[in-house]
Formats: sequence, C-alpha cells, structure tokens
Amino acid sequence: MTVLVDIELELITRATARFPAAVVRDELDNRLLEELPTIQINQIPAGDDDGIRLARMLVDFDTYHRTRAQAISLALEVHAWVTGELRGSHSGTMVIGRTGALTLPAVRPYENTALRRAGATYEIFCHPVS
Repeated sequence: MTVLVDIELELITRATARFPAAVVRDELDNRLLEELPTIQINQIPAGDDDGIRLARMLVDFDTYHRTRAQAISLALEVHAWVTGELRGSHSGTMVIGRTGALTLPAVRPYENTALRRAGATYEIFCHPVS
C-alpha cells in the first residue's frame, strides 16, 4: 500500500524558503491585501498511485499580487521552480521525481479588483523517504 505524504505541507515549507518575499499558504484569509505577494498551494482531490510506493499528486498554485504583470511574473517563477528545481529533489520526508504542468501559468479571475491572480496546475510524482 502506498504511504501518502502531505504534499501541501511539504511544498509550503519548500516554497517559503525559495520565495522569502512572498507569503506561502494553503488557505487565504481576510488580510490578503496586506500580505502580497502571496502563493497559495492546494492539492486537488485527484491523482493516483501505483499501490506500492509512487504517488502522482495534482497541485494548484495560485499567485496573488498587486498588478496583473506582477501576478504573472510570480506564477512564471513558481513554474520554473516546480518544473526545474523541484524535479529530482528530496527532503527529510519526501522524494520528488518527475514534475510537469497540466495547465500553464495564466491569469485566473478573482473577485477583488484591488489585486490580481495567476496560476497553474501541476502533477508531481513523489514518494516518502525510506
């Protein structure tokens, strides 16, 4: 049976170190305008595993910033990190193998016109450290 890891916690921890100027979280709160830029990481309730060890997780990354250009720029930085730096990396709890974008970074609608949101969806193949 595959032992699943908390992908959100793992990615939030790693992204906080990688993007020190941004707030990295899984849930937004009412102070979002005071905490820009923000990167939101959410596992999508989908994906699969091989029944032994390897899991394929689907994760949404949204970036929030003051302008459209800033939100897109941060989303592109996150894209390079997920598809480049995370691939083949490991921590004390998880090994990340292949990563890839299911949807490329693009502007996503958001009801608060005082900020902008961009995001992408990724598949991340991973397994716990043995």
